[in-house]
Amino acid sequence: MSTAAELPKPPVAKQVPKEMKAFGDTRQDPYFWMRYREQDPDVMKYVEAENAYSDAAFAPLKPLATKIYQEFLGRIEQTDSSPPYRHGNFFYYTRTEEGMQYPILCRKAGSLDAAEQVLFNVNDMAKGHKFFSLGMMRPDPKHQLLLFSTDNVGYREYTLQVKNAATGETLSDRIERTAGAVWAAGSQHIFYVRQQEKTKRRHQAWRHALGTPATADQLVFEEKDERYEIDLGKTLSGAYVLVNIRSGRTSEVRYIDAARPLDSPRVLLARREGITYEAEHHSDRFYLRINDTSRDFRVVTAPVASLADAAQWQEAVAPAPGLYVEDMLLLRRYAVYLIRLQGLPQLRVVDLADASKTHDIPFDEASYILRFGANYEFDSTELRFLYSSMVTPMSTFDYDLAARTRKRIKQQKVPSGYDASLYTVERITAASADGVKVPLTVAYRKGLKRDGTAPCLLYGYGAYAIPTDPAFSTQRLSYLDRGFVYVLAHLRGGTDLGYTWYESGKLLKKKNTFRDFIAAAETLIAAKYTSPARLAIEGGSAGGLLVGAAVTMRPELFRTVVAAVPFVDVVNSLSDTSIPLTTTDQEEFGSPLEQICYEYMKSYSPYDNTRPAKYPHLYIFSGINDSQVPYWEPLKWTAQLRRVNQSDNRILLRMNTAAGHGGASGRYDRMRESAEAYAFVLSTMGIAE
Repeated sequence: MSTAAELPKPPVAKQVPKEMKAFGDTRQDPYFWMRYREQDPDVMKYVEAENAYSDAAFAPLKPLATKIYQEFLGRIEQTDSSPPYRHGNFFYYTRTEEGMQYPILCRKAGSLDAAEQVLFNVNDMAKGHKFFSLGMMRPDPKHQLLLFSTDNVGYREYTLQVKNAATGETLSDRIERTAGAVWAAGSQHIFYVRQQEKTKRRHQAWRHALGTPATADQLVFEEKDERYEIDLGKTLSGAYVLVNIRSGRTSEVRYIDAARPLDSPRVLLARREGITYEAEHHSDRFYLRINDTSRDFRVVTAPVASLADAAQWQEAVAPAPGLYVEDMLLLRRYAVYLIRLQGLPQLRVVDLADASKTHDIPFDEASYILRFGANYEFDSTELRFLYSSMVTPMSTFDYDLAARTRKRIKQQKVPSGYDASLYTVERITAASADGVKVPLTVAYRKGLKRDGTAPCLLYGYGAYAIPTDPAFSTQRLSYLDRGFVYVLAHLRGGTDLGYTWYESGKLLKKKNTFRDFIAAAETLIAAKYTSPARLAIEGGSAGGLLVGAAVTMRPELFRTVVAAVPFVDVVNSLSDTSIPLTTTDQEEFGSPLEQICYEYMKSYSPYDNTRPAKYPHLYIFSGINDSQVPYWEPLKWTAQLRRVNQSDNRILLRMNTAAGHGGASGRYDRMRESAEAYAFVLSTMGIAE
């Protein structure tokens, strides 16, 4: 990085102390004013000053960032196509063209040899917009109409429209501020979700009759409990539309006969506090993935007409120690369950005509990811799944469920060259503060000297029941090929080891996530993979909270921190129900309106715990239109950090003024953003080229 003498002085934010009170505890928030960008012109002036300061700091790094960007570019097929998948009488796929920022969605009728039909060229749709996202594309049951949604701001409020696939005409149907939609049978009705304007809580399901104005739409269901959100699904059988209602710990499903769209939704299984379930349909039965007798879930099945009677339930997948049921797929002849055994994903296949013909699909690597692919045909005897590891590029397989044979139909290519044999992947554990063993996936290029001199990047997330899976990354090679050790921490708060692993890292156990991460860092240092002077950490969103909490707890442990769209002002944000996602996030972190929760989260909230200290280098980036972590959180944290920092290390903020939570929408622009973060980390490690 440039020295302090080479740079202008960093921007200094004005302080307008505002008293914050709770349970007799008084705090001063000097940067609360940053929330009011529409009322106070100083907000955007400060954003511009921060971006200008970052521009100056990154100016000497442009050659390095450009080189890394070219490396990224060389490792992807710029002109490429996804594996086509069958849906009805069509084969659908997405392709990209060199130089084009956005994908092109296509299909072929009847055969892969048929002529290509372009459904959406997102590059054309994005013209004139600084940000553009095609949120969804869903053909109707007859594959004549295409339901699609768009967002040109980044705030994740989508406009829903319908396109005639044959003529290319966009119909008059237009519905604003939606968040997901499905077709009813017959292709004459659409069900969609609306969100509250300010809080963005997905609280209503509506029905739209094709060809009628949106003002005539009918409210189908409204969830009034603010802890819950809804989304819509449709069973693979096509028989039912599902209204999925979820809080952070409880769920309920309501269903509508897809052939009778005017019916009101019926409760499948009434919600019970603390019980979560999901539903699928087969023949005259529903299958439930439910955590009633085991927090790591089991699968039960019962007739549609009597599902509420637990005496009618039959157990399809019984609970067992170390077994986590993650997902399920029901085809006409087979049920396929995605499970984890001691954290390792597996696919279990059950012949529905003879349950004794059950088998698991074997995999060889010690650490990998596994996901269902595009499976849209209920009558299929073929399963599509995705497989990858830290050293194996993403691979798409078709698996013959009867013959038990697999065929790899596509593997991610690295045009500039890639040799997996040059790299090593290890699975080690770190003992957390309470003695719990936390798995770490460690990757590095062979020939590493374990003497503590290697640079290392430790990545974590640990929230919302989202696992941190060890997938392949072409961008990561720019670290590994420069001698980095790259580590994924499988922290409590995710479902890496099951749902109980998630529950032990939320609410009043949230600090376990941060302690796990610190233990991971200490383990890597003790084992001489790296040292504090060579250790960088990275996380985004809830992972930004993670690295923020870690650096305020142990600033001396790290050299560099990369925090993307970081959720760092925990107490203030969760105290304000007008902020998007606050009420639902209280199910994850707790409510500051309860004293025990207030005191607990105040003890770890990065913004509240930023004290005078020698902080490491920090690169913080966000989007002004972020609907999940408001822009002012990273803005306030940056100002607070810089005010109390006692080191000469650089603290930079980059605010994308044309994007939201996911950053830039174009693929090349996203790569440039990522290359800049890489250049920051490399430069702070003294690796300049």
